[in-house]
Amino acid sequence: MGEFSDKVVVVTGGAKGIGQAICEAFAGEGARVVCADVDEKAGEKLAAQELAVSSGGSGEIRFVRADVSTSPGCEAAVGAAVSTYGGVDVLCNNVGIQPTDSYLPAHELPEESWDRIIAVNLKSYFLMTRLCIPEMKKRGGGVIINTASVQGLQSAKGVSAYAASKGGILSLTRQLALEYAEDGIRVLAVNPGTIDTPMVEEALDAIGGDQEEMRKGMAAVHPMGRVGQPAEIAHAVLFLASDRASFMTGESVCVDGGIMAKGAWA
Repeated sequence: MGEFSDKVVVVTGGAKGIGQAICEAFAGEGARVVCADVDEKAGEKLAAQELAVSSGGSGEIRFVRADVSTSPGCEAAVGAAVSTYGGVDVLCNNVGIQPTDSYLPAHELPEESWDRIIAVNLKSYFLMTRLCIPEMKKRGGGVIINTASVQGLQSAKGVSAYAASKGGILSLTRQLALEYAEDGIRVLAVNPGTIDTPMVEEALDAIGGDQEEMRKGMAAVHPMGRVGQPAEIAHAVLFLASDRASFMTGESVCVDGGIMAKGAWA
C-alpha cells in the first residue's frame, strides 16, 4: 500500500515536465490521479504508461483534455475526478506557460500575451481551487499545492507577465491557507529553480545562440552547479501533501539548487 493509496489527486499541466513527474509520483504511491492538460498525445501516453504499471498494485492516472484557464476546462477536470473517483483530496495547481514570443520588455509585450499567461498561470489556480474546495470540505479536509517559482521572489528581464503570475500564486497561497485552515485544508507552494523541462527548451529557442553554452550557464547559476530534474520537484510536492507536513500551511518551499540562498541569479 502506497502513502497515498485511495487518495484522489488532480494535477493541472500534468502531461509533461514537472506535472508529469508529479502525476507519476502520486500514482506510484497508490493515488488515483486525474491529469488535466491540453496536450492530448502526451497525456494519453502518460495515462497508458501508468495504467500498465498500476496492474501491479500501484495507483493510476486518468487523462482529461482540459484548458484550465477556462471555467469549462476546470469543470471537466474536477468533474472527472468526482465522477470517476468520488471526490478530490489533493489539488496540484501546476500548469504554467511562458511562450517563446513573450520574452519581451514589458512595454513591447502584447496585451493578449499578458492575458493568456495570467489566465493559464494564475487564473486557473483560482478556478481549480474554487471547484475543489467544496469537494475537499465533503471529505473533511485536503491539500492544495501550487507550483510557483523563484521568479515569484526575484526576477529577470523579459518575463513581466510570468513573474507577475508567480508572485500572484505566492500571495494567493498565503490567502487561501488562512481562508480554509479551519476546514482542515492546507495550502502550500513550491518554488522551482531551473528544471530540465520542455519550458527550458522553449526559453533556449527564444533566446537563441549557442544552446550548449547557455545550458552550461543555466547550470552555473545554481550553487549546486546543475539544473534540477522534474522528479526532484515531485518529491517535494509529495512531502508537502503528506501527513508528514501536517503542520505546514501558507508557506512556500524553494527547490532551487541554492539560487535564493545566493540572493541573485543574474
